[in-house]
Amino acid sequence: MEKEAVFLKVRDVIAKQIRKKPEDIKLEHRVMEDLGADSLDIVEMLMTLEEDYEVVIPDETAMNFKTVNDVVVYLSELK
Repeated sequence: MEKEAVFLKVRDVIAKQIRKKPEDIKLEHRVMEDLGADSLDIVEMLMTLEEDYEVVIPDETAMNFKTVNDVVVYLSELK
């Protein structure tokens, strides 16, 4: 799957969850530190992405997601 398309989707999911403008979210942003997401936000974002992409993201993998790019790379390499 094309990385840019995945980024746009991930960006929109994050923006909706943490109530920020999508255009303010960049690949290099750290989801918790830079964007202010808490652990509940992370869980809800991952559940939405799992549903949208029809995948299961293992907890061990999700724990390694630090930046928006980490999530995008993972999802773009799935399909």
